[in-house]
Amino acid sequence: MAPSVTGTPPCRSRLFAGLALAAALLVAACAPSRTAAQPATDALLQQQLTLPAGLKVQYFAHLPGARWMVLAADGSVYVSVPSRGTIVRLSAFNRAGVPDSQTVVAQGLNEPHGMAFHQHAFYVANNDGVVRFALDARGVPTGSPAYVNHYGGGSGHSTRTIVFGPDSAMYVSDGSSCNVCVERDSTRATVMRFDESGANGRVFASGLRNAVGVAVDPATKAIWVTVNERDNLEPDHQNSPPDKINIIHAGGFYGWPYCWGDHNASPEFHDAAKCTSMIVPALNVQAHSAVLGITFLDRATMLPPAMRGDALVASHGSWNRDVPTGDKIIRVHIANGQPQSYDDFITGWQRPDGSRWGRVADVMVAADGSLLVSDDQLGAIYRVYR
Repeated sequence: MAPSVTGTPPCRSRLFAGLALAAALLVAACAPSRTAAQPATDALLQQQLTLPAGLKVQYFAHLPGARWMVLAADGSVYVSVPSRGTIVRLSAFNRAGVPDSQTVVAQGLNEPHGMAFHQHAFYVANNDGVVRFALDARGVPTGSPAYVNHYGGGSGHSTRTIVFGPDSAMYVSDGSSCNVCVERDSTRATVMRFDESGANGRVFASGLRNAVGVAVDPATKAIWVTVNERDNLEPDHQNSPPDKINIIHAGGFYGWPYCWGDHNASPEFHDAAKCTSMIVPALNVQAHSAVLGITFLDRATMLPPAMRGDALVASHGSWNRDVPTGDKIIRVHIANGQPQSYDDFITGWQRPDGSRWGRVADVMVAADGSLLVSDDQLGAIYRVYR
């Protein structure tokens, strides 16, 4: 289906059960710009979230199902909504630090997730392949999308993330179809590499159960991925295996489904030989944190200067632990091109009893150097700044 360009989507009533700022949010959600209710909701947001000293947080946009984000050359922000098959453009910031408008620029897509601007075109990673849009004179996607490639789609982990590497090649992550299995489709549980045009696809890195976050380190030009590891690993499924960050290399095998952690064999296969050849995680993260979006902070001028060499990761949160974990933004400390450790950067979406009023999905540095965070449960994007 061809994309359509429309005005701001009509307001739809939404319920934010158990959330103290629900009434104010319902007012603000209907308008793309600042409203009389917005300062009050920003104040409540500042109280509910714990941030490093000196930082502030505000609502940047209200967009049901907001998932992945990408920055356009004109400073506007594009957001994918996989559940609706749409891509939404948020205009460049106004003086209040929020966009003046929301515009649906593409619809009828197949669970669109990752996006990229490259060589005067706009690319969207659908569930089953990457589509390309031409750009109009304003740099906005226009016309009907055309598939440039296909890869394993369907059920299981359905999100696909796309980046163009330092070699201008296209890299696309394709999650597994299952929790633990030997895939029939060799493109699943991998990061694929395609020519710049999207042709000539091959597996670049394998054994990556669900590499959702994909980003290029601006210092080393290496490709980093965040990986959601398997569930139901006995005897301690709540605390193992850890989620992880990998730095991927051509031909690298990263373990799944045969292995996990540091050369540990999965009980379903007992194939120790395969585990000797696996590349171990660059950094382990608490099991079942569901690490998703990752962004490097070299351009984050509205965050503390000491952070410029580090990265942030959105942790979507666990579903299968007695004590829930995740649902926060973590800071990854980097030295000599390698992740060394991580600690909490923003918390508060998860309440003390383990329930959640929002779930973070992606993080991105905006054109003005502030940080944007998407929340696909509340349907919001937050802006963090000094």
